[in-house]
Amino acid sequence: MMNTIRILVVDDMSSMRRLVVRFLFDLGYQDVVEASNGNEAFALLQTQAFDLVVTDWSMPRMSGLELLQSIRKEPDLQHIPVLLITAEARKENVIAAVRSGASGYVVKPFNMTTLGAKIEWILQRGQDIKAAHPEPRRVQ
Repeated sequence: MMNTIRILVVDDMSSMRRLVVRFLFDLGYQDVVEASNGNEAFALLQTQAFDLVVTDWSMPRMSGLELLQSIRKEPDLQHIPVLLITAEARKENVIAAVRSGASGYVVKPFNMTTLGAKIEWILQRGQDIKAAHPEPRRVQ
């Protein structure tokens, strides 16, 4: 199955980016762009359209949580779902992610099935929200 959504994968570790990208390709997501840190990702988000951001939490320069917070503050970006990936499963991290507007949260180590299920849940949830709150029709 070919998925037509555009995904931005953000991680400072190239090996982790490669793993996530491989999982995404194997899941049928072909339009994937990579960024090596939050600053680079935020710059890409301001110039290109994405349907989902998958970001590591712990990165230098701008963490995944800071990236999420920056996305949620921007009116043109705040609608984009953000999936945080982290090695930390502490309760306070989950609470911080939810309070900052994370669409989902995955704890390392994870497998392709877990990643795929979380992405499908996030995307379906987004479709459900759009269906419940359709954009008003513009009168010409």
